[in-house]
Amino acid sequence: MLNPITILLVTVLSGAMAMAVLGSLWRVAIPGVGYWITANAVGIVALLAFSLQGHAPRWLSFVAANVLLALALLLVLEGCLRFLGRRERPWAGYAGLVLVLLGISYWTFIEPDFNARVTLVSAYHAILYAALAVLMLRGRPAHRPRYNYYFLAAAAVLLCIGHSTRGIMYSFGSLMQTSLLQVSPINVAFLALGILAPPFLAIGVVMLAHDRLAERFERLANVDDMTGALSRRAFLESGAALLNVSLRSGLPVAIAIVDIDSFKSVNDTYGHAAGDQVLAHFAAFVAREVRASDVFGRLGGEEFGVLCPVTNAAEAVVLLDRLRTRLATSTPGELPRGLRYTFSVGVDQWRRGESLEQLMARADRALYAAKAAGRNRVVAA
Repeated sequence: MLNPITILLVTVLSGAMAMAVLGSLWRVAIPGVGYWITANAVGIVALLAFSLQGHAPRWLSFVAANVLLALALLLVLEGCLRFLGRRERPWAGYAGLVLVLLGISYWTFIEPDFNARVTLVSAYHAILYAALAVLMLRGRPAHRPRYNYYFLAAAAVLLCIGHSTRGIMYSFGSLMQTSLLQVSPINVAFLALGILAPPFLAIGVVMLAHDRLAERFERLANVDDMTGALSRRAFLESGAALLNVSLRSGLPVAIAIVDIDSFKSVNDTYGHAAGDQVLAHFAAFVAREVRASDVFGRLGGEEFGVLCPVTNAAEAVVLLDRLRTRLATSTPGELPRGLRYTFSVGVDQWRRGESLEQLMARADRALYAAKAAGRNRVVAA
């Protein structure tokens, strides 16, 4: 039969490995990682304190060990809250931790009761695991893959069931035991379940951290860093997808190629920093004013594109001309004093059987026509 001490030491090693993996993610500043590293460190100290039962004072091997292990799980939960962008603290969890401290102290020094201690700690862990499972299921961002969040939720549910079962059995006196490290089949089984907790939680949070890294890389690839608009590659991919939808549905798709007028003179007169401000202001203005279904991206330099699904060329002209008029009547406070700018637009509608490149080429020619006609206008091909 496995020795409980052996199980605790293996769990300590798994916690140390989890710290090493999470430590490699420290510099990328993913919210929650600091809490997860601390949780593993606290958990290791708690397990080492458990292993000293019979060789150290009870305040260390009983009280401190149980409280620290509960704190470690609470830190995992708080790290997940930070990871999901929640700023609130789990105060109810900390209040429960104080009750655990008081209860364990009472049933250790005043009215010794091993079963009561186990029941209290198991109930606290079961509640935290349940809260973690609910947080993962409800807090998952809609745009991210489900697997990472469901994995951690499933692990939390299984551990919640394990701790609930353990607490119920000890509360009803189904198990006769006087020490956590007592060698018995059922105790070894529960400790074996406990050994799964750190690696499962560590794997789960590492998967979350790597998903956040993947999200950042996707953003770098898909979003223009200066303006926040879609990158050219992402814009073209969205355009191709819209044309496929239009091919199946028969609904129109229009495109607008937009260019900021006399942008070189802005750089020459006000400097390149002001030019960057104009690009950022224009992108924010268009993103705020276009419809939710429209796709907005930066094609390069001062040239942008707007894809308008379920929209014909005439409707797109009205939409873009409305934007042009609103910009002309606005006073951008964040731009250098006296800096005003306009934009020109070329618009066309997709024709069945043609490629996105052909559509964009015609809209681009319409843009050149708008420039030649005096700028600050919208022209349909």
